[in-house]
This record gives sequence, structure tokens and C-alpha cells, in this order.
Amino acid sequence: MQPFDILVAGEINPDLILSGNVIPEFGQVEKLVNDASLTIGSSSAIFACGAARLGLKVAFIGVCGGDVFGRFMLDEMQKRGVDVGNVIVHPNGQTGLSVILNNGVDRAILTHLGLIAELRASAITDALLMQARHLHVASYFLQTKLQPDLPALFKRAQSLGLTTSLDTNYDPSEKWIGFDELLAVTNVFLPNEAEAKSLAGAENVHEAADRLNVRVEALAIKLGKDGALGMSKGERIRMKSIPVNVVDTVGAGDSFDAGFIYGYLNDWSLEKSLRLACVCGALSTQRAGGTDGQPTLEEALKYVSG
Repeated sequence: MQPFDILVAGEINPDLILSGNVIPEFGQVEKLVNDASLTIGSSSAIFACGAARLGLKVAFIGVCGGDVFGRFMLDEMQKRGVDVGNVIVHPNGQTGLSVILNNGVDRAILTHLGLIAELRASAITDALLMQARHLHVASYFLQTKLQPDLPALFKRAQSLGLTTSLDTNYDPSEKWIGFDELLAVTNVFLPNEAEAKSLAGAENVHEAADRLNVRVEALAIKLGKDGALGMSKGERIRMKSIPVNVVDTVGAGDSFDAGFIYGYLNDWSLEKSLRLACVCGALSTQRAGGTDGQPTLEEALKYVSG
């Protein structure tokens, strides 16, 4: 029996969220904002926390600095049950940071990459892979040093008995290059609607699903407040979300991913896995930040039937 259900290979950065009248004025003008909070950031870390919150045993490997932001991230992830013993800490390095300017209806994001891109596939040893049942990777386009060797890493993981999942996030270049080889060794693909259509070269989400489904074992396309579309083994399911009072959508997609992977690892039906995913994504939006609203399995199952 492996000690972990999931190994997450990902980026590490907190989010500094400033809320209120956050449009800056240059010329040394000081403005006051309504609120400031330092929260867990990064798609990979939010996913890891969501999976641990559901009761899965999660290990994380990534790179951060020995600075205050790195220590904050490691402490907060540990508090949420994520094993960070394999994280690579550069004592004098700078951890990545995103500053989110939130005015209530829209947001702007300023990101300092720091060590976000520094994880390499060579750091993910066979011995580490063999401690888990599943390997998850997110923020593909930020993890530039992991990118070239990710197909080989996924293939190596599968040869050791692990299943794999991928949430690319959006490609800033909009080129979507190199996915034929990567999707061929991806068991579960978790794009949102825009990502799915761009990657498949499709005009609508159903066409995108048809094109992507033949390349992976299971596909779950996030549709935001409209729920999700899933396909697996010839089955197609459209799932609605649940009504919630939305406070903050940061990390909702990562919480969705955690719910779907929980179902996948427990051999749930596509319909039930999609339902849990939609519930986890929706419930996470009821609190500010990406992790504070993530539900326990008991809380989420109140909305899941079947």
C-alpha cells in the first residue's frame, strides 16, 4: 500500500489579495484599500489542499525559497494535511508571488515568477512516484522547466502503476503546442471550456469534447456556473452546478479537479464524479481565497446522490 493517494508536482506561490478601490495612481499617490489578505495561491497547491480536505493522502513536490512567502506556503499546506517533505527549498531563493487587485466585479493580477518554473522532472524520482497511486500536474505553462520532460514523466509514472491527470491552465501564447504526446499519457484531462476549445481547435464545447475524449481515458470540462461536461468510455454527461452565494472564484477550478479526482480514484461513475467536482468547485467560492471554502467529503456529499 502506497502512503499517498496523490503526488502533486507543481508551483508554489501565495496570493496577496488587495480589495476595494485598487486602481493605482502613479506619481507617488498613496491610496487606501478595504482589505488585504495573504492566502494560499497556485493552482497546484490549491488542488492539493482540496484533495486533502476530501480525505485523500496528498504529497507535494515543487520549489520555493526559504523566504517568508515560501515558509507561509509550506506552513499553510501542512496545516491542511498536505505532506511537503519533498518540496525543494532554496534558502536564498525568492518564492513566486501573485498580487491580486480585486475591485469586487473584476480583478487584475501581477505575478512575480520567482522559483515557480524551477521544478524539473529529474527531481521526481521513481522512488517518490512509487509512494503514490496518482500523479497530478497543473499550471503547465508556468512550469517551463517541467514542460519538455512531462510526457516522459507521465509515461514513467504509468509504467510504475500510477494514473495521471493534467490541468494545463491557459496558454498565454495561444499556440497549444506539444499536446499530442502529452495527452497520450494522460488518464484524466481537466480543462475549462476556453482551454478545451483552443486545444481542440473547436468552435463549441461539445465538438471540443468529442475531439479530446478519444485521446484520454476521462475528460471533465469545467463550465463555471453552468457546471461541467464529462466524457469517459463512450459516455457523455452534462452536469449542472449548485446555487451558491459567490464571494470569490479563485481556485474554484482546482477544487473542481480535486473532487473529480477523488471520484476517479474511488472508481465512482462518471456522473457521480462530475457531481462531486461541481459541488466542490461551487462550495469553494463561498469564502475568499482558494482554500478556505473547500468542503470536506461529508459537507460535499450532502449535495451528491447516486
